Amino acid sequence: MTRTIIQNGTVVTASDTFAADVWIENGKIVALAQAGIKLGPEDQAIDAKGCYVIPGGIDCHTHLDMPFGGTNSADDFDSGTVAAAHGGTTTIVDFAIQQKGGSLRAGLDAWHAKAEGKAAIDYGFHMIMTEANAGTLEEMAACIREGVTSFKMFMAYPGVFLVDDQQIFRAMLRAGELGGLITMHAEIGLPIDVLIQRALAEGHTAPIYHALTRPEIAEATGTERAIALAEMAKVPVYMVHLSAQRALERVMEARDRGLPAYAETCPQYLFLDEDHLRGDPGDEFKGAGYVATPALRPKHHHDHLWRGLRNYDLSVVATDHCPFCMKDQKELGRNDFSKIPNGMPGVETRLHLLWEGVTQGKISLNRFVEITSTAPAKIFGMYGKKGTIAVGADADVVVWDPKREKVLSKDTLHMRVDYSPFEGRKVPGSPRAVLSRGELIVENDQWVAKKKQGRGQFVRRGTFSL
Repeated sequence: MTRTIIQNGTVVTASDTFAADVWIENGKIVALAQAGIKLGPEDQAIDAKGCYVIPGGIDCHTHLDMPFGGTNSADDFDSGTVAAAHGGTTTIVDFAIQQKGGSLRAGLDAWHAKAEGKAAIDYGFHMIMTEANAGTLEEMAACIREGVTSFKMFMAYPGVFLVDDQQIFRAMLRAGELGGLITMHAEIGLPIDVLIQRALAEGHTAPIYHALTRPEIAEATGTERAIALAEMAKVPVYMVHLSAQRALERVMEARDRGLPAYAETCPQYLFLDEDHLRGDPGDEFKGAGYVATPALRPKHHHDHLWRGLRNYDLSVVATDHCPFCMKDQKELGRNDFSKIPNGMPGVETRLHLLWEGVTQGKISLNRFVEITSTAPAKIFGMYGKKGTIAVGADADVVVWDPKREKVLSKDTLHMRVDYSPFEGRKVPGSPRAVLSRGELIVENDQWVAKKKQGRGQFVRRGTFSL
C-alpha cells in the first residue's frame, strides 16, 4: 500500500515541538517516528529538511460567493479554496445565509449547492440567522444533526441582517439546549446608521467615512451586550472579527470572571490601519479597497490585539475573507461610501502575515499553530480530526519553510480579485508543500493534485464541548 512519509522536518503542534517523520496512509496520520521510517518502492517521500511540519490551517470565517450590496464576493468555492490551499489553509468554515422570511434549510441547501463540485479543500458551514422565530429555533436542531453546529447573528446592518436582543437571547437559549454555539457580529448598527445618514447629508462620501461612522465604541458596546446576553443565557459566545482595544477589554473582563467568551481577530486589524482608508493623494477612492466591517482602526490598536493573542484573550485569527474587485464592484460606492461592498481578500495570506509575528517575537511558534488551526478546530467541533499533527488525525499537513520569502501581490496570489491590500509586501516564510487528507495538493506554489474542483469534502462538525 502506498504511503507518504514526510521526512527530516520539525513537527510543531499547539503544545509541542519535536523532530519526527510523519507517516501517512489512507488520508490519515498513522505514526510519528523519531528514528526514521524505512521507505518502500511504492512510497512517496517529502523532504522537510529545514522546515516545520504543522497542521493545515483552518480559516473559520470566510464568505465565498456571497451576495452583498448588489454584487457577489469575487471568489467562489473554486477559486477561494484553491487560493486558501496555496496559503497553507486546508479547511474553511463558510457562512450559509438564511434569507429574511426564509428558512434555515433553504439557506443551507443554497450553500451546499455553491460548494459541492467546486471546493478544492474541506469545508464546513456556520448558519447566519436573520430571524429567530419559533420555526427557525426549531430548525436549529436539524442543522446541528447535519454538522452545522454554529450560528451567526448580527447587531449591524439594519434591514438586512440585524436582529434584536430578544431574538439573540432566544437563539442563545436554544443553542445552549442543543450544544450549539452563537457567534456574534457585535457592532450596534442602528446608531451607526444615523451617523452614516448624517455624514452623507453633509456631503461626506469618501471611503474614510466608513471608519468615521463606525466608531470603536459601537463595537465595544455591542461586545458588552453580546457577552451580557450569553451570561444571562448561561452559554458560550464567540465574537467574530474583533478589531479594537475597548472591545477586547470587554472580552478580557468576561474571561477574567471565568465566562466562556471567545473572540477572533483578523490579519487586517493586526497589519493595516485607518489611514489606508484615506487612499492616495489625488485618488482618495483607492481607500475603497480597505473597506471592511468593522472598519480598520488607528494603528495603536495593533499592539493591544497582539497582546490579546499572546495572553489568550483572543483565541483565533481568521480572515473574514470577502473580496470585491475595485473595478465594477468597489466602484458601486464611488460617490457614496455606504454603498462600497464591505470586505477584503485574505484567505491566502493569513499564515504568511502571521509568520511575521513569529519572526518578530510577537507570538511563539506553538501559538502560531494554535491560533491558525488548533483553536478553531477545538471551538468549532473538528479537533482530533482536524487541527493537529497526531495519530488518527486527517493528514492535513503543511511543510512550512521559514526561509522561503514571498512577495504578496495580485500577480503572485491566487484570489480572484484585482488588487491586494498588501501589494508588494515581502513576507519571510511560506509553504513548501501542502497536503489535504494525505494528498499532496500544492508544492512550491504549484497545484499538483490530479483533481481540483470538487476534491474537498463537507466536514460534519461536532457540538460545542470546551
